[in-house]
Amino acid sequence: MRFIQFIEFETDDIGTFSAEIERWKEESTEWRTATRATLCADRDKPGSYVHIVEFPSYEAAMANSNDPRTTEFAARMATMTGESRKFRNLDELNVSEL
Repeated sequence: MRFIQFIEFETDDIGTFSAEIERWKEESTEWRTATRATLCADRDKPGSYVHIVEFPSYEAAMANSNDPRTTEFAARMATMTGESRKFRNLDELNVSEL
């Protein structure tokens, strides 16, 4: 079952955040288990964002989370988002093309 993580956060420097995501994508090409990531801005709350990260399974997500390189990346990201981060861990039940 596919697994999706929503990470809600606030930052006043989305450019630096996005650059760090690009850096991580390059660094993690050989070992990351995430298959897709989408960054969204909240139109109704400037400075608020959602990062949607998809994995083939919960187990693959946990392997990614437990990797020390991911821990280092998460620490870098935390400096940009502070205490505002909120995680939602979701099992994908159904996908419909509309």
